Amino acid sequence: MEGGAYKPHVLVLPQDGQGHMNPMLQFSKRLASKGIKVTVATFVSATKTMKRASMITFYPIYDDVTEGGMHGPGGLKAFIEKFQTIVSKNLLDFIKTSKHQINCLVYDANLHWAIDIAIGLGIPGAAFFTQSCAAISGYHMLNEEMLLSDQSSADPELPPALGVPNVPNMGSESGRFPAILQHILGQLSDLEKADWVLFNSFDELEGEVVKELSKRYSVKTIGPTIPSMYLDKRLEDDIYYGFNLFKPDKDFCLNWLNTKEIRSVVYVSFGSVAVLNAEQMEELAWGLKQSNNSFLWVVRASEKEKLPTNFIEETSEKGLVITWCPQLEVLSHEAVGCFMTHCGWNSTLESVSLGVPMLAMPQFLDQFSDAKFVEEVWGVGLRPKVDTEKRIVTREEIQVCINAVLNDEKKEVIKKNAKKWKELAKEAVDKGGSSDKNIEEFVAWIVANC
Repeated sequence: MEGGAYKPHVLVLPQDGQGHMNPMLQFSKRLASKGIKVTVATFVSATKTMKRASMITFYPIYDDVTEGGMHGPGGLKAFIEKFQTIVSKNLLDFIKTSKHQINCLVYDANLHWAIDIAIGLGIPGAAFFTQSCAAISGYHMLNEEMLLSDQSSADPELPPALGVPNVPNMGSESGRFPAILQHILGQLSDLEKADWVLFNSFDELEGEVVKELSKRYSVKTIGPTIPSMYLDKRLEDDIYYGFNLFKPDKDFCLNWLNTKEIRSVVYVSFGSVAVLNAEQMEELAWGLKQSNNSFLWVVRASEKEKLPTNFIEETSEKGLVITWCPQLEVLSHEAVGCFMTHCGWNSTLESVSLGVPMLAMPQFLDQFSDAKFVEEVWGVGLRPKVDTEKRIVTREEIQVCINAVLNDEKKEVIKKNAKKWKELAKEAVDKGGSSDKNIEEFVAWIVANC
């Protein structure tokens, strides 16, 4: 496929949101590096904030800004329905009129309806999961339990373990739990139609779960999907993700980290979506202060009002509160000793890949299974216990866990495990690694079916 030779063409359809866009953009770069022409169909608004990758073409397929997007009338449910209607038409039109024939559609598994468009046009389809294999396996069990108990026509509720109280409302007209269930479990509804089922994970990390899912589908792990320069360094200039919802204050936080001792800083971030209530924010704030360790805390502008009065001023010698930061650069900085995280899958994978111990504080859905693996399976961190009466993690528990990861006897065991998984993550995407082989197999299959 060198020179002017024909290149197979893959169309990638991600769901909106930083946690969905970036893994699929990184996978697109891997495909392009192996001689595949890649077009990413995305939001008009997203293309304005992306770092362009010379190897990938972007096609704006939907604009979510003009009418409020997910925050407009009807909430997320109405947005999803509108999105599906418009994108289905635009996707169909693009595929039909593309000057370069589409040979495969890789779609976010949440957009499960896309496989019917591909099938209707005679195009192979690959579902792409931006959640862990364990989370999807859990959703399968939940789905089967619902079917067995014949609750599908009633108003089923998610189990308390999935953190329903923290799940955003899906729109007042839809009812809360049925809508979120429909959205979550919908990604399983057409999965058997997909030619491939791709996961942003790697075999060594979730081996047993991968084997179980492989009994149902053609599962292949292709991760971790973080920029190559943090892993195998085989993709030249692949230093950044392509998409950021917020502008990071890079120089300020990195210069601050440069003044701290090695492995002394607690990095705290709950991602771009998770929201802590005011009581939990206060407990976290004082827990950080009482631990007497340096901390870098990402508090989105919309959340700052929940901080205790004068907290920033009172902790200025030890702590830095910032609205957003370049997470990969922070996690790879030698001053960072642990990562207090909501355990979103991207944050979890980044921490594993960079060998940073974690303090897991999941808020909803798949974050709970990720947190379980962090503590009980991989042994790379601790999960602070929730006070059963207050239903929050207290400042005392936060202080104890921080000191355990940074200073106590558990430190060396967790550090050793973190180093092991870091090495395995690099090996997976490096030449001949499990994920690299899976991508090679996927590419070979596309070439053979052109």
